[in-house]
Amino acid sequence: MPRPILNQHSMEICLVPKHKLLGGGCSFGGRFYSLEDTWHPDLGEPFGVMHCVQCHCEPQKSRRGKVFGKVNCKNIKQDCPDVDCDDPILLPGHCCKTCPKGVDDKKQTDSVLDSFEYFHEKGKEKVDDLHKSYNDRSYLSSEEVGPGESRTDFVAVLTGVTDSWLPSSNGVARARFSLTRTSMAFSITYLRMDRPSKITFLDSDGTTAFEHPINSKSSPLPSICGVWKNLAKPLIRQLQSEQLRISMTTSTSRQEEVEGKIIKHRALFAETFSSTLTSEEENSGMGGIAMLTLSDTENNLHFILILQGLIKHKDKEPVVVPIRVQLVYRQHVLREIRANVTSHDPDFAEVLTDLNSRELFWLSRGQLEIAVATEDQDPQHISGFITGRKSCDTIQSVMSSGDALTPGKTGGVGSGVQVAGLTSDFLGLTIELKPRRRNKRSVLYDLTPEYNKATGQAQGSWSRLEARHIHMLLQNELFINVATAHNQEGELRGQIKALLYNGLEAPRYELPVPLAGHFVSPPVRTGASGHAWVSVNKQCHLQYEIVVAGLSKADDLTVNAHLHGLAEIGEIDDSSTTHKRLLTGFYGSQAQGVLKDISVELLQHLDQGTAFIQVSTKTNPRGEIRGRVHVPNNCEFGTRGGMEEAEFDDLFVKDPEELKNDPHTCFFENQHHAHGSRWTPNYDKCFSCSCQKRTVICDPVICPVLTCSRTIQPEDKCCPICDERKEPKDMKAPERVDELLEGCYFEGDQKMHAPGTTWHPFVPPFGYIKCAVCTCKGSSGEVHCEKVTCPVLTCSHPIRRNPSDCCKECPEEEKTPAGLEHTDMMQADGPRHCKFGKNYYQNSDNWHPWVPLVGEMKCINCWCDHGVTKCQRKQCPVLTCTNITRIEGACCPECLGEQWT
Repeated sequence: MPRPILNQHSMEICLVPKHKLLGGGCSFGGRFYSLEDTWHPDLGEPFGVMHCVQCHCEPQKSRRGKVFGKVNCKNIKQDCPDVDCDDPILLPGHCCKTCPKGVDDKKQTDSVLDSFEYFHEKGKEKVDDLHKSYNDRSYLSSEEVGPGESRTDFVAVLTGVTDSWLPSSNGVARARFSLTRTSMAFSITYLRMDRPSKITFLDSDGTTAFEHPINSKSSPLPSICGVWKNLAKPLIRQLQSEQLRISMTTSTSRQEEVEGKIIKHRALFAETFSSTLTSEEENSGMGGIAMLTLSDTENNLHFILILQGLIKHKDKEPVVVPIRVQLVYRQHVLREIRANVTSHDPDFAEVLTDLNSRELFWLSRGQLEIAVATEDQDPQHISGFITGRKSCDTIQSVMSSGDALTPGKTGGVGSGVQVAGLTSDFLGLTIELKPRRRNKRSVLYDLTPEYNKATGQAQGSWSRLEARHIHMLLQNELFINVATAHNQEGELRGQIKALLYNGLEAPRYELPVPLAGHFVSPPVRTGASGHAWVSVNKQCHLQYEIVVAGLSKADDLTVNAHLHGLAEIGEIDDSSTTHKRLLTGFYGSQAQGVLKDISVELLQHLDQGTAFIQVSTKTNPRGEIRGRVHVPNNCEFGTRGGMEEAEFDDLFVKDPEELKNDPHTCFFENQHHAHGSRWTPNYDKCFSCSCQKRTVICDPVICPVLTCSRTIQPEDKCCPICDERKEPKDMKAPERVDELLEGCYFEGDQKMHAPGTTWHPFVPPFGYIKCAVCTCKGSSGEVHCEKVTCPVLTCSHPIRRNPSDCCKECPEEEKTPAGLEHTDMMQADGPRHCKFGKNYYQNSDNWHPWVPLVGEMKCINCWCDHGVTKCQRKQCPVLTCTNITRIEGACCPECLGEQWT
């Protein structure tokens, strides 16, 4: 691989395909960096980390306005500050010389974190970031992320506002943020204040950028979980440059407000213990947080303090203030450190070495307290107890045979503390450390007594965790192992990991649905397994989160998750799509999302427990792992539109003048309509129109099929209803016709139609097609659709009376209604073309689809069928040979060196 060339002032980099740029950031040296991130490049042996070179992921705009990242690196040695001591030294991992430690009474300098040997123990892969100065907030979290996905962690200390005429709050809050792509999850804990009613994010101008309302009765715990989705790119840039603030207010009689700045911090990835420091003084506006962690090999406790409001000053020049930091147990001072901090940077970092067994025991029980006091003319004091790190994330584990110490393919699964699909009798369930020697287990805690063989579950509590165990648990360094009679060293094994909170509440309170090859029909012997959380909200939208483990390197590149709605789905033919929905296609080990347009049948299967989630891979396209899903719901009539889904602005009638000035307003039938609003047009009560950013979209109202013999047509309604006065027993709920044993299922509207009925087809994404009529041919289940034949017209300027009409007609007295002559909203009289991606295709055209970042998919054929795009994967023959291989570029596997049998 070519190496970058360095000169005196800059470093020019020639990026090779491995370092290709990814959308929304930069890839360099096998790592992904977000826009605006900075780092020191690691050029590998023999060059190592170039500490005097700083790289920057600069945002660039393409001609089409798309933002991408460009790596720019420069030599920073000439920017080193002058030092005021006679014998400056060059510390390991630094570019600039500094004064020896101890000069200026332990003055807080950029090298304050260098004494933290912990950070140097965490591995060579992190050394380029860890040698940065402590006050450099541009640290990118090195927690595990998926391919092409960047995650950055932030923190904020919220204290009472002191520059207001109102009394300052006594409260102190600590907020942790994780930015993944354009969504930011946040976990907030607070002390000495009532439950907040609202969280507000403020931009660099002090304007509200996002509000997160809080239900005061939602939780008795002093914690808040939330997600800010779809951050605009300018706000992401402000977040990266630490220009955003967060505020929390209460709605009690004594209204309180706490506020703080959101900053990046390099210590967040290593933090396993934390403390929120408060003051006993009323209305002080003081507070702070401590981020703590243990060394991996020694009993040294490292901590970083972020203090706010402790030093009162009005001078523009920084003021140096001496502080005293104490480790306290029941008012007894165990350790004490004295140092200086400045008013402009009142943060402090230090290490407490060689904690004894009693101190470690008190740490594990949350009985140690950290106290900070100033020693100036106006001494101030704050303190707080040290506990394990708190967040909204979920501790979970997927156990698979592929991750066992001796990998296998059993088709079994372990999900948290649930076990299924074992090949032999259960022997033991243990929590273990990573083996120090190959296949040499290191058991930490035995869960076997808590395991119930009848239910396949273990429930209990591990109450004697040591401080070291807590640290390892929160650093993802513990494993769960299941031993069986045939695999006494372990048949299933999984790493205990934290699952990042993403707004779905189910993982925090419910056991997941286990997914295994054992549950596939017929069963699949696979090394993979997984679990899923599924819930249905008030709007009847399906929320899901899926985690898989044990996939082979080939399979974890292309994974699909489907939701099936039949109890015996193993008997479904591949060509059938009845009651089957693609949830998502994903890479790596995790997927989450929301499915909104769910059919009544699927919702009923979820309610009855006859639905399945199935994950398929390239190796097992008919199902690699599967699990039965039971989600009770009251969604008898399908997905509902909910007020919660609307923007707040759409819930109120806007002033007409304000609507005129809104660039997203639609003008239709001499009226202005707000973006996102819906209404019934004057020209036809059987249509429903909506405004989507200056574009009016009108769709026909789809009437339910009635099973009663007598119907009536209300004047103010579009659809007929059953005449209850004649036959009240005949009326059935809409969609109940789907339960008829005979009829036709139409894929377009995903509904059953009674034998002999006719209807206009609904074809996504084109909508309701009135120029075609479909008929259900008897009990055979065959659907026959044909195009409406329009009469031959003799006039020179035919028109459509209404946008919903299929055929044109001659105008009466040659009067053409304004606006309709050139607005053919419905299907043309000839065959319709198809749109796929950005391309248009004529009827009967064939093509291979092109997918961004993947390219042309030659194994999939698409064709245009009268305006409807249809795609199908090439069917491969079933191979009976034992030595199967796949040739690059070929769609189907082939036999290698053998004849077919």
